[in-house]
Amino acid sequence: MNTTCRDVQPILIETAHAALRMIVSDDGRLLQSGFGSKLADGDETYLAYPCAGDGWVDEPALKITHADGNGSTDLRFVRASSVGTQTKIELKDPQYPLFVDLFFQAHPDQDVIEMWTELRHAEEGSVTLEQFASSAPAFGKGDFYLTQFHGDWANEANLSEEKLSYGVKTLDSKLGVRAHQFRAPWFLLSKGGPAKEDAGEVFGGSLAWSGSFAFAFDMDPHGQLRSLCGINSYGSKYRLKPNLVFKTPRMVWGWSGCGTGTLSRNLHRWVRDHALRGGDVEQPVLLNNWEATYFDFDEAKIVSLMDGAQDLGLELFLLDDGWFGCKYPRNDDSQGLGDWTPDPRKLPHGLEALGHAACNRGLRFGIWLEPEMVSPRSELFEKHPDWVIRQPCRALDLQRNQLILDLTRPEVREFVFGVADRILGENPGISFIKWDCNRYVTQPGSTYLGQHAQTHLWIDYVQGLYDVFQRLVEKHPKVEIMMCSGGGGRVDYEATKYSQVVWPSDMTNPAHRIFIQWGYSFFFPAIATANHVTLAGGHSMKFAFDVAMSGRLGMDVDLEKLPPAERQIAKRAVALYKGIRDVVQLGEQYRLESPYEGSRSSLVYTKGNRAVLFVYSLGEAGAATLKLKGIDPALTYRVHELDASSANSPEPRTLSGQALLTDGLPIPALSKFGSALYELDGV
Repeated sequence: MNTTCRDVQPILIETAHAALRMIVSDDGRLLQSGFGSKLADGDETYLAYPCAGDGWVDEPALKITHADGNGSTDLRFVRASSVGTQTKIELKDPQYPLFVDLFFQAHPDQDVIEMWTELRHAEEGSVTLEQFASSAPAFGKGDFYLTQFHGDWANEANLSEEKLSYGVKTLDSKLGVRAHQFRAPWFLLSKGGPAKEDAGEVFGGSLAWSGSFAFAFDMDPHGQLRSLCGINSYGSKYRLKPNLVFKTPRMVWGWSGCGTGTLSRNLHRWVRDHALRGGDVEQPVLLNNWEATYFDFDEAKIVSLMDGAQDLGLELFLLDDGWFGCKYPRNDDSQGLGDWTPDPRKLPHGLEALGHAACNRGLRFGIWLEPEMVSPRSELFEKHPDWVIRQPCRALDLQRNQLILDLTRPEVREFVFGVADRILGENPGISFIKWDCNRYVTQPGSTYLGQHAQTHLWIDYVQGLYDVFQRLVEKHPKVEIMMCSGGGGRVDYEATKYSQVVWPSDMTNPAHRIFIQWGYSFFFPAIATANHVTLAGGHSMKFAFDVAMSGRLGMDVDLEKLPPAERQIAKRAVALYKGIRDVVQLGEQYRLESPYEGSRSSLVYTKGNRAVLFVYSLGEAGAATLKLKGIDPALTYRVHELDASSANSPEPRTLSGQALLTDGLPIPALSKFGSALYELDGV
């Protein structure tokens, strides 16, 4: 389909239930006439992509300075075209050879629309990009409620909702790397009232970008709301040379007219299909040695942990931080990053011997890497002090005793890729990488970028990182990647394109993890979030497993030190999880009771005629029925309680699907930090 400015038909980007409508004014301006339900009227019109400097006085989507110093931009419609479900709208400044293309990729079955922008020009000299939103949809008038997901290290994805009022509310990150430590790059926007699980119009927005971001919500004096979303322009002016293309990251918009539950299930399906490697394949149960040993281990200790993993029925062993460094052995976090050679004192036979040991026990083998980083006490830093991000004339600012390598440098990108490539090539038994990133940018300076391109660092670093990831997955397609960043510091939909799973948080206390996992569930399916059983918080082994089994299960425990009774619980729990793994990882999730609203929290997964129900108590919870969702009212269900703390299974109950939906399942009283797990089979 191709249209010109003389066409009178609107430009429609639509999914099964949602639509974004565009029209062209008589003077050639692109206007938006609606965004939301396909059934809603779009009587009001708004500039679709407002630009600064020529009449627009609110927050602009685009602010540039032309090569001649003119700070104004005026975009007019040129043409629109569609290929399949992707629409491209071409705009141009009538007075300058400046071209702006707006892209929209619709995913009809998931009610998701991706939006991004591409800019290019043919001016005499560079054009300076000062603000450059990926998308800038208008939402009209009404009561709008914004939910952000904020926190810090070991305290991620806390929900906080507020009613938007006049002016600009901005959610942003200025961290550059590990950019999501304080705030996740996703939000909920509810129209007409606070967000509800099963009713109401709600949008979910997420920027597919691993760097600094900004979401600006601008309510004008007339009560009309617009959201401008994209790379944070703070410190990031970008001088675009003629005939080059600047592409913004994708802004992913989900929509639901039936509350956040439907929105999340749509996004979960979209993530599995389009934003996650292996989103349709069951993922293994692993043992990580980090909280079992930290830096204090040797080959014999690691092999003994593998023995325990084999006994418990685990499927993958992950060797964490501390395995490398010769001159500066990695015995703590003060040194060694950058020197990716096995420590001969800890691992005299190298990684290859551990790979063979894992294979001989029927386990896959994985390792921890943090190749973006370097310790000042390392051979790498001694050789290449100019490779780090730093400011001249300033003392080095360390976090976790480390610095960030400058990925804008081609030789640094080659080194970072080469680290992973060499290790995988030398050790074909490695099939899993935990890719970590434990600090953010505080001194944004590059000895590689020129004087007038220092502000490119924030953007070019991320593009360099994606270049490394792309090369890695193309050369080693069977190697899985866990995206870790000191917990939830890199949890965007672009990073997940290169990984099978994200590490949501270093907080593994199950009482806290319930809240963290609840927050992630709005935007990530269970298969994408790694949940590990540890001894944090001193809770029962059953409670820890019941919480972790609601996602991708793993363990972080010194199995040799587990008492026999707890070891038996762990063994039974792993076996139980394997029996329900397909439902949890590949099924549909329904949130039932929020941990923010009472002492009991619950959620259920459904797949075909099966369901798995998780119930947790954060305080004393009396006996009460629990109405389920997502199951078939026409089926009869056998309800089995799965209790890893007991060798004997209780007798199953039989209830109709209709009764479970309308009357509910009786749940016994639970003490503080108690839990119950049920499997339902329908016939």
